[in-house]
Amino acid sequence: MPNDDPGVIGSGPTVPDRTTFADALAVLAKYRIEPPAAVRATSKKGAAGEIEETPKPGDPRLARVETIMVATPQRSLEAAAAVASDRGLEVVMLGDNLEGEARELGAAHARQALDLAKQAGKPTVILSGGETTVTVRGKGRGGRNVEYLLAEAIAAGGTAGIWGLAADTDGVDGAEDIAGAIFTPDTLARARAKGRDPQAMLDDNDGHSFFEMLGDSLVTGPTRTNVNDFRATLIAP
Repeated sequence: MPNDDPGVIGSGPTVPDRTTFADALAVLAKYRIEPPAAVRATSKKGAAGEIEETPKPGDPRLARVETIMVATPQRSLEAAAAVASDRGLEVVMLGDNLEGEARELGAAHARQALDLAKQAGKPTVILSGGETTVTVRGKGRGGRNVEYLLAEAIAAGGTAGIWGLAADTDGVDGAEDIAGAIFTPDTLARARAKGRDPQAMLDDNDGHSFFEMLGDSLVTGPTRTNVNDFRATLIAP
């Protein structure tokens, strides 16, 4: 969850909600969104005080609630960093709250990996978390992690010594029961050998189909937890 704020978790009904019906109406107006009539009617009633708001900070009904963070994005990244360090890897930690367009972030991380590969230093892993955005342009089977990873693979250009992994920690990337995927130095070559165009599949937001045809999907099943997305890029020149 962004900044470990329990108030923004969809599954946090025992946490005070700072937002209001009036806030919802303001967002609709700002982005010129016309919601279903029932949604607008309910929001207007709430803003007018005709129906009850969600519990707010200071609500006595929540006075005895205690929220304990068992797992957080940063702790998960630190655990991964510890495993990497134990195996002799240098760790570049980019943070647990990276956002932005998935394909742009993937390309940026590929450029960073290429720079590290040129230095021919100690094997290194780039770690990051956060949740990206996908602007849907095509009709493919996609998710933000496979979108990120396919863009990263394309930007890495099949460079020897660069591998990548991206997955949603709840085991579901987008609407698929697939957590994410991996790419290897020969990912693009294997796809082209099958007659597939990686860039065309990215343009069609078809990341799941791309990695599935290569057998490189990452399927974990339900993990029973969700601490954002996890991304790792290995540079071992």
